[in-house]
Amino acid sequence: MKIMIINGPNLNLLGKRETKIYGDISFENYFLQLKKEFPAIKLEQFQSNIEGELINKLQEIGFSYNYILLNAGGYTHTSVAIADCIQSIETPVIEIHISNIYSREKFRRKSLLSKNCKAVICGLGLNSYKAALTSLL
Repeated sequence: MKIMIINGPNLNLLGKRETKIYGDISFENYFLQLKKEFPAIKLEQFQSNIEGELINKLQEIGFSYNYILLNAGGYTHTSVAIADCIQSIETPVIEIHISNIYSREKFRRKSLLSKNCKAVICGLGLNSYKAALTSLL
C-alpha cells in the first residue's frame, strides 16, 4: 500500500510553533516513528507552504497512490482550488488536523475540503495521522 502524507503551510514548523496546540516534536521525527510503526505501508511525505505546489503534488499522485493524508493547514478554510483538485483525482483523501478545529476560532470550523474527502480526523495531536493509517489497515 502506498500512502502520501501532504502537509501544507507552517507545518514545517511543528515542534517549534505554538507547542501547546501542535506539540513539541517535529514532523520529520514523527514521520520516522510512523514509518517504523507501519512497515507494511510505503509511506512518503511532502510539505509546502505554497498552494499551487500542494495542488501539483495532489495531481501528480492522485491517480497512482492508495490514499493521501492531507493536512492543508490554513488552506483548509480558504482554498476552493484544493477542494476542486481533491474532487478531480481518484485517490481517496483523508483530511487531517492536529488540533480540534471545532474548538478553535470560528473561521477554522469551516472546511472547504471535507465534502470531497473520504474522512476527516482531527484533535488527536500528531496521532491524527496514526489514527488515519490504523483505520486503513
